[in-house]
Amino acid sequence: MAENTAYRIVTQAGTAQIEEKKSRFIADVFPVKNAEDAEIRIGEVTKKYWDAKHHCYAYIIGSRSELSRCSDNGEPSGTAGKPILEVLAGEQLTDTLVIVTRYFGGVLLGTGGLVRAYTQAAQAGIAVAQKGRMVYAQKLTIRVDYHLVNAVQYYLKQEEIEIEEPRYAEKVEYDITVIEERVSEITAQLIQRTDGQAVIIPGDRGYYEANERN
Repeated sequence: MAENTAYRIVTQAGTAQIEEKKSRFIADVFPVKNAEDAEIRIGEVTKKYWDAKHHCYAYIIGSRSELSRCSDNGEPSGTAGKPILEVLAGEQLTDTLVIVTRYFGGVLLGTGGLVRAYTQAAQAGIAVAQKGRMVYAQKLTIRVDYHLVNAVQYYLKQEEIEIEEPRYAEKVEYDITVIEERVSEITAQLIQRTDGQAVIIPGDRGYYEANERN
């Protein structure tokens, strides 16, 4: 994944459950930042469902999906971890871990049945988890006189750009985050709408969580 592109993440954990021929499949979905974080979560879920037969999982980590791992955890090879990983990849999610815990119901599902069940469980868990978008963006600080505050606030509201840290002293300063491709446009508009009086101070570039417009 190249710079200046967006990627999807899970921002809040979610849990869902499906049942297939008396077997219960519980999908727990977590945001994770690294492999160590993922292993901690896997340990927590394994402890929570200590009496379950299988704890299968997959995770993808990195802005370019650099790291991916999966585990069948005792299920037939390729019937659990890989289907979960494929769901994550299909949803274009990264920095995300999905653990599907299975309580065996006494009826064998076969390889095809297992693949379907783990796929559906992962899809159900992801569906209920809160998701967000990370974009390559730049921090900007806007410095203006007080009589220009309304013009700046009105424009930023139009563009759905959140004011992150307003500061009121001799002048007013607003911190905002703007997607890289729109920095020049937003800067030019702010200067134009303040008759050239706004001072725009560039800040750090990097990946930030952002809404659909900024």
